[in-house]
Amino acid sequence: MLKPRKVSGRGETTGGAAHYAFGALEDDMIIKHRLLTRTTTTRGEPPLKKLQKKFTAFALETEKDAENFADCERLAKAFLQELKTFELPLVKTKAVIDANVREKENFNELNDEINRKIVEAQDDIEDLKRQLEESKVERKHKEECETIRKLIAAQQPRYETQKLINELEKEIAALEAENTASSRTLELRKKQFALLLHVVDELQNTIEEEQKSMVEEMRMAMYENKNIVEDVAGSSEAMAID
Repeated sequence: MLKPRKVSGRGETTGGAAHYAFGALEDDMIIKHRLLTRTTTTRGEPPLKKLQKKFTAFALETEKDAENFADCERLAKAFLQELKTFELPLVKTKAVIDANVREKENFNELNDEINRKIVEAQDDIEDLKRQLEESKVERKHKEECETIRKLIAAQQPRYETQKLINELEKEIAALEAENTASSRTLELRKKQFALLLHVVDELQNTIEEEQKSMVEEMRMAMYENKNIVEDVAGSSEAMAID
């Protein structure tokens, strides 16, 4: 019989009562041995050993040469009874195994369903995240539109704005007309001033020419007067000599 391996005891770090542990291979061997021998407790004789004894006693009795049919029948009944007694736990164990297999299949199906739901939940979470981001963007756009709407509402009505625009256009047209008139007046004044400068220049030239002529005339007159005086003086001298 396999002996368990002690891993902790009373007062050790695992905290309390002593317990034993086996490796996975050791556990399989122990379970298989107990199922075969029907050894579930350490008290009493194992059922398989009792069945073996019953069969051995019946076999030995059948090999005797004496007429022992009654003993053989008695031992055969005892063996069959022990066989039924041994078979009943096997049937129960088979039922338990079948139930465990069905439970395992149900667990696998449930596990697959849970995994499928987890995947669906993850997809839903990603979809909700995307919807949340879209909602944030949409909310931002709505806030921007509301801000623009408030700015528009704070402005004057359209007809007042159009009236103001018309008045400004009239003022601009009047200013443009005034500017055009001023430009024409300025251009006229420039031409008049240029003409005036030209007249002044011509007048100045004329004055200078006249001054030059007067000086020349005065010089000529003085020269003629001088000649006359000299002629008069010469005549007087000649007369005095005579």
